[in-house]
Parts: sequence; structure tokens; C-alpha cells
Amino acid sequence: MKFEDYPFEKLNKLLADIEPNSSYPAISLTIGEPQFDTPKFIKDELINSADLLNKYPKTAGEEYLKESMLYYVNNRFGIELDKSELIPVFGTRELLFNFPQFLLHDIKEPVMAFPNPFYQIYEGAAIASRAKIIHLNLEAKNNFLPVIDEERLKECDLVILNTPNNPTASVMDIDEMLKWVELALKYDFILLNDECYIELYNDKPIPSILQASIKAGNKSFKNILTANSLSKRSSAPGLRSGFIAGDREILKDYLRYRTYIGCASPLPLQKASAVAWREQSHVEDFRKAYRKNFEIAKEILEVEIPKATFYIWLEVGDELKFTKELYQKYNIKVLPGSFLGRDGVGKGYVRLALVYDEDTTKEALEKVALML
Repeated sequence: MKFEDYPFEKLNKLLADIEPNSSYPAISLTIGEPQFDTPKFIKDELINSADLLNKYPKTAGEEYLKESMLYYVNNRFGIELDKSELIPVFGTRELLFNFPQFLLHDIKEPVMAFPNPFYQIYEGAAIASRAKIIHLNLEAKNNFLPVIDEERLKECDLVILNTPNNPTASVMDIDEMLKWVELALKYDFILLNDECYIELYNDKPIPSILQASIKAGNKSFKNILTANSLSKRSSAPGLRSGFIAGDREILKDYLRYRTYIGCASPLPLQKASAVAWREQSHVEDFRKAYRKNFEIAKEILEVEIPKATFYIWLEVGDELKFTKELYQKYNIKVLPGSFLGRDGVGKGYVRLALVYDEDTTKEALEKVALML
């Protein structure tokens, strides 16, 4: 299998021969990794559960973890899922890589569609699955939302959506998602929405693809799945706690597949994750912090505040030149949009991850503004 270099590897090569200005502190706006402390109640549960390291965890996840995830889905989206409609996973990255391989393995010439630009795991999964790739281009002319082309979607076996979106911060409303649910049923493809940023909204709560499925009358979630994670909402990427939920018939076989790949989460991590999924007030604290960062970005960069995520998708012209000069002059790293897209999509943009405190964010964005 031949995989593309990861965007951060491309960035390291781009900046390898540049000496940054050491008069300024190094700030990296490249990785979507929250820089806020994981809440104390989560860390305390992890510490208090350390004695459980002498036991093997279940592939299916412990009951207390699954119950917490089901509680979260009900509390947040008003949906009462059956236990057979949700599987805990060891972070959504592993899910997004191995689920397509499971799903597409027995299809002779599989076809997989996903947004462009994109989280590169989607492309890696397609390559590992021997799948033909259809890019759903996200461009300014379509408000960075995937355009529906039914002739192409007829071919698809799996479509991955990502709303709220990384890297563009675009958000579909429930009626837009409803169209995709109806297409998944019409053309019998599996539709998976990566909802890892769904809790980082700036105004009102973002709907889930599961809610769109119910609105479409598809209460059994046939062909419909969601992926969600603690990483962004709880500033706890190290817990590697996520889930996949929806179509129970698909999940039944996927769970059997998972028993072979060894992705069970250690029990202390499951204990800590369980308390995090049940608690919502700490998430609002993080939302407030990211909202403040967006307000700073609006003031300094004169950009619109997106509806969700912690990203700014900033148009800069020559994004490679901009990235190199920003690093050289001000010791600040950003991620070129062309590293996140294919076929020229993403060119002319950089992604800024506003994951720091207010002072650091302001300091970095003031330097970005000078480059503009």
C-alpha cells in the first residue's frame, strides 16, 4: 500500500531549511490538539482506577462505559439508542481507518466518497480498502459544503461526511443532512458522519446525522452511522475514547471484526471516559474558551466566526509562501490547505487551530495579520 505523507510530515519538509526568528516564542497553530488541561474530575477517575490495569478489557467495552455513551446520546440529542446500536472504540481515528476496510472487504470494486479537503485518515482507509475515491469538493462557491451529484453517488458503497468540518469549519443544517440520509437509502450506500467536533459549537447545538435519520423516518438508522469522540469536547485526546452508533445490523458484524484487531481500551481509560461522557458542564467551559478565541480572530483578522470547531480556514493567496514566511519572520507554524486537499482544492488557504489560551491566541493572530 502506498500512502501519502501525512500533512505534518509535508510541513516539516517545507520548513526544514528555514531558521525561525528566535526573538519570538514558537507557536504552532497546526494540530487540532486542545491545549487546555483535561478536567480534574476525569484525571482523578483515571488515577483512582489504576488498579484495574491487571485485567483485560472487553472488545465490546465495559457496560459502564457503554451506558455513559448511551446517556450522552440521549441527553444531547434526545435519542434513546439500544445497546446494539453503539460500540465504544479506541478513539475515532482507529475506527475511521479500519471500519471502511471491514465494510468494503468483500466488495470487488469498492467506491468510497469523502470531503476534499479532508482528515487524511479517510484517504488512508480508502487506499487500504482498494477503493476508488470520489472527492466531495468543499469550495467557497458552495459554502464549503459537499455538492450532491447523484450520478456519482450511485457508484458509492461508503460515503463519509464530516460536519462540523475539519478543516473548513463548515456546518450542515439538519435539512441538508436529511438529503444525504435519503440518498443513502435511495442508492443503498452506507453513510457515516464524523461528528468529532459536534460539541464545539459557538451559538446553538449542532444536529447529529442520527437526528436527520429519524426526521427522514429511518428510525432503525438503516445505512446510517455516526462517529463521536471525547478528544475535542473534553480536552482529553489521550483517553482515546470514541464510539460508532447507528445501524445495528452493520455494527453486529463490525463488533465481531473488532475482536480480531486488538483495539480494546484499558480499563482505567474506560473508567475516566465514562465519567467524562456523563458530564456536560465542563464542555461549555471549553466552548466559551474557543468562542473567545474566535472573537479575537474576528477582531484581528476580520473573519466571520464559524458555527463550530476551533479552526479558521483562512484565505492567504500563495499558502506555501505564506507558511514559510510566517515561520521565518515570527516563529509561527500554520498548515497549508493544499496539504489537506487534492486536485488543487485547499490551495490558497491555511488552517489555523485556535487551541490555546486567549493571550497566546492573540499573540499568534497579530503576527498572522501582519503577514496578510
